[in-house]
Amino acid sequence: MTTPGDEPAPQPFLRVVKGDPTEEELAALVAVLAAAGGSGETPRTAPPNWAAHHRKVRVTLPHGPGGWRSSALPR
Repeated sequence: MTTPGDEPAPQPFLRVVKGDPTEEELAALVAVLAAAGGSGETPRTAPPNWAAHHRKVRVTLPHGPGGWRSSALPR
């Protein structure tokens, strides 16, 4: 049984594998990564146009004299 004080430590965001960077070098690296969009959120994109509602609505057919001829013309 765990208590609220026994939570595991969070994983580090960045880990140095090789070398011995200074604090200034690490701060510069973190600043560059943060400026590059390291927020973790993906931007919302618009839904594809093929699924748009306006494509489901049909246009009324032309009527009157010459209606059948204008039905084949591009809109």
